[in-house]
Amino acid sequence: MERVANPFFAEALFDRVPDIVFSVKDIHGRYVCISEACAERCGLKSKAEAVGRTAHELFPRHMADRYVRQDKQVFRTGRPLVNNLDLTLFNNRRPGWCLTNKVPLFEASGAVLGLACLSRDVHEPGRAGMVDERFASTIDHIQANYGERLRIDALARRAGMSAAQFERRMQRIFQLSAGQFIMKTRIDAASEKLSGTEQPISAIALAVGFCDQSALSRQFKQITGLSPRQYRQLMRPGG
Repeated sequence: MERVANPFFAEALFDRVPDIVFSVKDIHGRYVCISEACAERCGLKSKAEAVGRTAHELFPRHMADRYVRQDKQVFRTGRPLVNNLDLTLFNNRRPGWCLTNKVPLFEASGAVLGLACLSRDVHEPGRAGMVDERFASTIDHIQANYGERLRIDALARRAGMSAAQFERRMQRIFQLSAGQFIMKTRIDAASEKLSGTEQPISAIALAVGFCDQSALSRQFKQITGLSPRQYRQLMRPGG
């Protein structure tokens, strides 16, 4: 198994947070370590039982298939996945929803050697759950199509609810309005392109859904405190 930088301090830290699942995988999708909550949800007697196994050996197939697709995207692009709504198993082994973030882990040479995953349970008080397949699919749509024009009313219809209901659920789950979530997604995408490519800023602006470079610059500086050019310079080696 490829060597992954020692992750066990983080594993021990997240052992004390039952509604957060932490794990590290190698480039082949095999678990290097998992937190206690993850072991309990997978019905394992100890965390060590997960080492060397894959998602398909621990989770139901429909969940594991999605996790593996996400992992392959991180390995292929070397870029993180942020705030994905995913099905998971809660401690009672019943399915529920979580917000998943995955970041690549790199060797000194710059090659991806694995990833770290952090998933936080989405708690749904009351009888009516806040998340279902249509809502999760709508979030996927935003994250895959942030460069296009996204209308809140159209997104709400895709999710099978009114615009007001959609806004309330976005606030409850992400602590952001739908418009703020779209803007954050676009700024995140712009940040990746600024740091990882040599594309002109004007081209990046159009690619991530802004009408021109000045519109990107205004929003980017408002959120990060830096202009796109300053951010690019800061993120370059020796910048």
